Amino acid sequence: MITELTDETYSELVANSDKAIFIDFYSPMCGPCQEVLANLPHIDNFFKDEAIVAKVDVTQNPKLAKKYEIGSVPFCVSIGAKDKMVKDYELGSASVDRYIKMVQKAQGKGFFARLFGK
Repeated sequence: MITELTDETYSELVANSDKAIFIDFYSPMCGPCQEVLANLPHIDNFFKDEAIVAKVDVTQNPKLAKKYEIGSVPFCVSIGAKDKMVKDYELGSASVDRYIKMVQKAQGKGFFARLFGK
């Protein structure tokens, strides 16, 4: 399930989640944003219940846009499950594989984690 985050719901979701979070910041008027939005179900299906996939309409949520200093969209971030820090980001539209790698990095399943078992 893709979660629609708002200025009001963001803090609670991040604070209470024990899963990695992928957030797509978009604008309804943005063409490339629509491409990313179309890919969100694929990302969500890949991770099932192992990660949270969310989206934020920056035109309706200016506090979140300011928090992440978003100057253009689409802008995607992955947030770590344990430390709640941004682990990776992508500005502009990218492939589903790129987004999956972002979430895996936030899960601690990136290249070095696989290599060294951390």
